Amino acid sequence: MNNKFTRNLIAASLLTLPVFAQAAPTKAEVVEHYADLAHSVFSDSLITAKSLDKALDALIANPSEANLAKAREAWKAARVPYQQSEVFRFGNAIVDDWEGQLNAWPLDEGLIDYVADDYQYELGNEGAQANIIGNESLQIGNAKIDVKKITPELLAELNELGGSEANVATGYHAIEFLLWGQDLNGTDNGAGERQYTDFAYGEACTNGGCERRRDYLKAASELLQADLSWMEQQWSADVASNYRTELLADSADNGLRKMLFGMGSLSLGELAGERMKVALEANSTEDEHDCFSDNTHYSHYYNEQGIYNVYTGTYMRVNGTLVSGPSIHDLVEKKDKQAAKEIQAEFDRARSQVYTLVQSAEKQNQYFDQLIASGNKAGNALVGKSIMALVKQTAEIERAASIIGVSNLNPDTADHQF
Repeated sequence: MNNKFTRNLIAASLLTLPVFAQAAPTKAEVVEHYADLAHSVFSDSLITAKSLDKALDALIANPSEANLAKAREAWKAARVPYQQSEVFRFGNAIVDDWEGQLNAWPLDEGLIDYVADDYQYELGNEGAQANIIGNESLQIGNAKIDVKKITPELLAELNELGGSEANVATGYHAIEFLLWGQDLNGTDNGAGERQYTDFAYGEACTNGGCERRRDYLKAASELLQADLSWMEQQWSADVASNYRTELLADSADNGLRKMLFGMGSLSLGELAGERMKVALEANSTEDEHDCFSDNTHYSHYYNEQGIYNVYTGTYMRVNGTLVSGPSIHDLVEKKDKQAAKEIQAEFDRARSQVYTLVQSAEKQNQYFDQLIASGNKAGNALVGKSIMALVKQTAEIERAASIIGVSNLNPDTADHQF
C-alpha cells in the first residue's frame, strides 16, 4: 500500500513500545485499561469508517479514476484499526456475535454484483449468483425477495441468505469488492481492476446498474458506521450500563481470562489457522482475507499487532497518540522477571515474522496470494514461518496465563492441528 498514513503507523508500532508501570498494577487495573484500549481501537475504527464514507461520497458524486483511487486508500486506512480490534472478539461474546456483519469472509461476490463467467462459488449456494445490483427482485428457493430499494436494513437482512455463510452482503469486504471488483489474477501479481465507470452516470456507465451500485456502496457504508458506533459505545466509560460496565463488574480474574483467551484464539485458530494455514495448504486465493484488494499482508500484520497491544497495554492511535497503561506483561513481570523477558521476546519475534509478509509485498512485490501459490517454495516457507511464530506465541500466551493464575486457558484452535 503506497499510503503515508499506514507506513507511519507501521514504523511507530515496530518500535519497542515502553511498558508503563511505576508500581506493579493490580489485576483490576489491567482489565480496566484493556477496556480503555478497546474503546480507543473501536473509536479509531469509527473515525476511519467516517473518512471512508466521505471518500465514497466523493466517488459517488463524481466518479473518476482519482476518486476511486482515494476511496480505495480510505478503505485500506479503515482496515488498520479494525484489524487490531479483532483481539477483542473471542473472549467477549458481544464482539464475536457482532463482527460477522462487518468482516465476514470468504464471500460469494456474485450475490452482490456481476462476476466472471468462470466464477467459482460455494456448491449449493442458491444466492451465489443472485446479483443484487443487477436485479430488483431475487428468487431464492420458493421465496421471492424485493430488493428494489437498497438500504442498510435490506443488506443486513440479506446476510447469510438461504442459510449460506458465503452470502455476505455487508461490511468491509462487500465494500472492498465494490471498489476493486474480482481479482482475476489467481496467484499471479495484481488485484481487482474495477473501472470507475462502473459508478458513472448516463451513457458513461459500464456493466449496467451504476445507480444501484452507487446506492449499494452508500448503504453498506452507512451500516458499517452504525455498527461501529454501537460497539464504540459498548466500551465507553461515559455510557451507563454498557458492556464495559458488565466487564468491570465481573471478577478481575474472569477479565484476564477473556483477555488471554482472545489473544490466544486470534493467534492460533484464527490467524495461524483460518487465515494462513487454510489458504496455504489449499493454495487458494479464495481463502485469502482481503482478496479483492491484495491487502492481506496488512490485514494479517494488524491482527498480530492487536495481540501485541493487549499483552503490552499499548496502542498507537491513528492520530499518532500512544495509549499505554497497566498490562499483562506487568503482571507477569511482578511474578517472574525472567519469564517476562522471555515471553516479551517471543511476542517481538512473532510480530517481526508476520511483518515479513508486509515486506514481501512492499519491497519484493510478492503478495500473499503469490506466496501461497503451489510451487512457490520460498513463499510457502515464509508463510509457514509466520504460522509457526504464531503457534510459539500462543504457547507463551498460555505460559503468561499460568504465571498470573489463569489455568486451563485452551485457546480456540478452530479444529486445526499445528
